[in-house]
Amino acid sequence: MTDTLCDAMHSLAALMEEETEILTRSPFTRELPEIANAKIRLTGRIESEVARLSREAGNWMEVLDAEARALLTEASLRLRDASAVNARVLSRQIELSVEMMAAINAEAKRLTGTRSQTYGARGGLQGIDAPAPISINAKL
Repeated sequence: MTDTLCDAMHSLAALMEEETEILTRSPFTRELPEIANAKIRLTGRIESEVARLSREAGNWMEVLDAEARALLTEASLRLRDASAVNARVLSRQIELSVEMMAAINAEAKRLTGTRSQTYGARGGLQGIDAPAPISINAKL
């Protein structure tokens, strides 16, 4: 009854563990978009399987036998643990990316001197920080 659900949960947990391992080695890899898409597909599969089980029997969790309950519990715990570690690593990678882009932006502003000054209506100077001209080559 829950074999498909447990299989999808184990697959998603394994994928998250693989992604976490890749991200701890190097934050820049071409595999990440594929992994993200696979995670989305597996999450959708889990959601549709839970919906199917609920449609067929609204109390499907309560009527599971001990073995199926144990397998579902084990799959759920593995997915929970993998998700928690993966979320921490992804959050840190996002923080690092934001910090790196801020540092690049600050250095570009310093090098290009994009701060301009204009006279106001009463004769005072006003400084305006124009954005630094930065482009990102996503093909690297």
